Amino acid sequence: MTTDRREDDPQAEKQIAYVTFSLIIDDLVFPDQTTALGMLGGGGPQTAFGMRLWADNVGLVSGVGDDLPEDALAWLRQTGIDTRGLRRTPDCPTPRAWQRLAEDGHRIQQWRVPGQVIGRQLGRTLAHLPPAYRQARGFHLGVHPEDPDLGFIRALRELGAVVSIEPFREAHGSLSDAELRALVSAGQIFSPNQLEAESLVGPGPPDELIRRLVDAGASIIALRQGPTGALVHHAQTGETCHIPAFETNVVDVTGAGNAFCGGLLVGWAQTNDLRTAGLYGAVAASFLVEQMGLPAWGSATLAEADQRLAYLNALSTTEG
Repeated sequence: MTTDRREDDPQAEKQIAYVTFSLIIDDLVFPDQTTALGMLGGGGPQTAFGMRLWADNVGLVSGVGDDLPEDALAWLRQTGIDTRGLRRTPDCPTPRAWQRLAEDGHRIQQWRVPGQVIGRQLGRTLAHLPPAYRQARGFHLGVHPEDPDLGFIRALRELGAVVSIEPFREAHGSLSDAELRALVSAGQIFSPNQLEAESLVGPGPPDELIRRLVDAGASIIALRQGPTGALVHHAQTGETCHIPAFETNVVDVTGAGNAFCGGLLVGWAQTNDLRTAGLYGAVAASFLVEQMGLPAWGSATLAEADQRLAYLNALSTTEG
């Protein structure tokens, strides 16, 4: 299996192939009450890392303030993630939040900025896309299950792109059949974790959750299951791939699901192969869990990604 990572002329007007959204600064509080402050987060950078492992031209869209830490910008530039989608608003701070992590994997987010900052900086419209982003092959975004921003997702699909959807969190209440269908079918790819899926369609084993999501209208489902891997299913063909997690030293799982989604989207858009897409996602997630914050970047990262891809390819299975 090969990947296409051509070097680009840094002076050229790059057309961006894959786009993701949302940047915030995370202050992490771990179960033992230790902290890691000022971490680049919000899901967008983690997703962009997952995309960047397998594609050159990746862009990030978000509003930021003049208080955005310089080391955050430095990481984005070192990783080769395009920053033309970052909108500077000098009179408005960068979104920032406490992320309180529990032993069972749950996370409680508490904003550290006024509510109006969130809407202004993290709101999404087509007007926020630089011209070079509008011909992208794929977009990934996180959504609130009860308020999934369907108009914006529809506008992205009308651009001709593959759109991948990931719930920000579990649903806080039951959705009607129509609301559930609108959510899971909004993009071509729907990727919840186990708890998020159960909050939408009720408890059950993984294959039953996938069946219920298909019945609700989902097309491609990536059911993320943490250390046990993921199940990726294509409703039209009936194909299901079990994608194992790469065994590594787990330090912090924050952002691993986002990275998985970024890799999955690129894999599907590049190859139209369900198994390859899932493997791209699993490899991307494996890098996120190995440290607090985002991984370092370099040629060794890409070489290691290819090695992990080959290893997981031998372990993954396909049915249907």
